[in-house]
Amino acid sequence: MLKLLEVAGNVNVGVYIRASEHHVFYTSSATKREVTEILEGVTVPGIATTIAGSNVVGSLLAANGHGIIVADIVLKEELKRLEKTGLKVHRLAELLNAAGNNILCNDRGALVNPEYSDAAVKLIEKTLGVPVQRGTLGGIGTVGMAGVANNQGAVVHPKVTDEEKETARRVLGGNVLPGTINRGSALIGAGVTANSKGALIGRESTGVEINRLEDALGLL
Repeated sequence: MLKLLEVAGNVNVGVYIRASEHHVFYTSSATKREVTEILEGVTVPGIATTIAGSNVVGSLLAANGHGIIVADIVLKEELKRLEKTGLKVHRLAELLNAAGNNILCNDRGALVNPEYSDAAVKLIEKTLGVPVQRGTLGGIGTVGMAGVANNQGAVVHPKVTDEEKETARRVLGGNVLPGTINRGSALIGAGVTANSKGALIGRESTGVEINRLEDALGLL
């Protein structure tokens, strides 16, 4: 199901929400109506939380069906909340610790910021249980904000090069298409989060933008 929504009056829903095939993590400040829309949209169990007391859960957390990578500034009680999912959970102790911004992943693979250290790449690979490849999208290293992926495909920055697109396709599998969100924003991952059951999309998105998401993510 596709849901057009805002969170805290903001159409950048991917900043506040992170969906995977098995869970959706969202800011604990979401209203009851927003929570209903979130759960209806991606139809997986929801975890309301903050990360380091912040509402930008989607920016600070990356997850797939095997594990969770979270910024190392996560508080102890927040970490325990994430561990209750039964997934592997590891803190990312890097300068670029905003995992959701810097990791684009699904249950097949993970594309990560080229500036990540070898140790970080190994940690991500072990935790998410998938092959990891450094890369960019449209020349941008914050690939989690420059794209959105599920197990069917991905929509990425509109200025993606053929080489970048092929790397993303090889890593994530499925179809990889360029697109925009929220009336022309190139930061796809900031404006949408998705799994193979549905997508939560910024309310300002156009019909053309939504159709591109449907096509690439197999949500028809």
